[in-house]
Order: sequence, then structure tokens, then C-alpha cells
Amino acid sequence: MKREPGTYALVLQCAVYKTVQIGRWKALEIRPGYYIYVGSAFGPGGVLARVSRHARKNKSNHWHIDYLREFVCLTSVWYSHDPMRLEHEWAQTLANTPEYMPVSGFGSSDCRCEAHLFFLSNEPELVAFRRAVGSSKPLSIEDDQ
Repeated sequence: MKREPGTYALVLQCAVYKTVQIGRWKALEIRPGYYIYVGSAFGPGGVLARVSRHARKNKSNHWHIDYLREFVCLTSVWYSHDPMRLEHEWAQTLANTPEYMPVSGFGSSDCRCEAHLFFLSNEPELVAFRRAVGSSKPLSIEDDQ
């Protein structure tokens, strides 16, 4: 992972049933399973800086994902340093893929996507994700964040 712009997907594991207040947005019922959050990092420090922030537990809560991170474990990050913004394309593709259940409105208050957070009962696989979002886009993986 580099300090270059790009798009990323955080793979998060949840082990609890809990109601989490997501800032002023709403209360979210989380459950055991996996969540995938898609985002982009085109500001200073690129993907490395943004993912490093998301990986930290002790930080001020700014984005929806910050509130959720207190209750889930980051297991891996899938990312691309493609200069095109793929965040909305990935979110739209996942929203239309049966095994990915969108958490409506999460992380998408500033765009037209249904969601940027998706729930899966089983651990997601990079191969299936790559197939869903298009294998022509280069993807890399970082495990055990």
C-alpha cells in the first residue's frame, strides 16, 4: 500500500449483536458476520493514510465508519491505486450482488449510492470481490491490519 490516491475496501469482522449510534445519522443494529466498507482516498497521503486512520481505534469520529470501527475488527484491506475513483462503481456493483447485503444509507450521504457498507454472513473472498467489481481493475490485499 502506498501514499498514492486510490480506492479501498475494508473487510471487517463483527462478533457481537449490538446497537451502535452512528453519529447523528441513526442507530445501526450490527450482528456477527462480515462487513465490507468501500471508500476512496484522493487527498494527502492517499490510500495508506486513509486506511491507517481507519485502522486506528483511538481517534475522533468523523465518518460513519469511524463509529462502527469501535465494534468490529479490521481483518484485511483490498485496494487499488487506479487513478480513477472506483468507490461508487464498487458500491453499485456490490449492491447488485446477492451475497452482499447493503446497509442502506451508510457512508453514502454525499452521493447517490444506496450504501458504502455491505454485510455478509460468511467471510468474503478477494477472488469473488475481484470478479464482482471487474477483474480488469488491479487489486491488492493487506491482511491482519
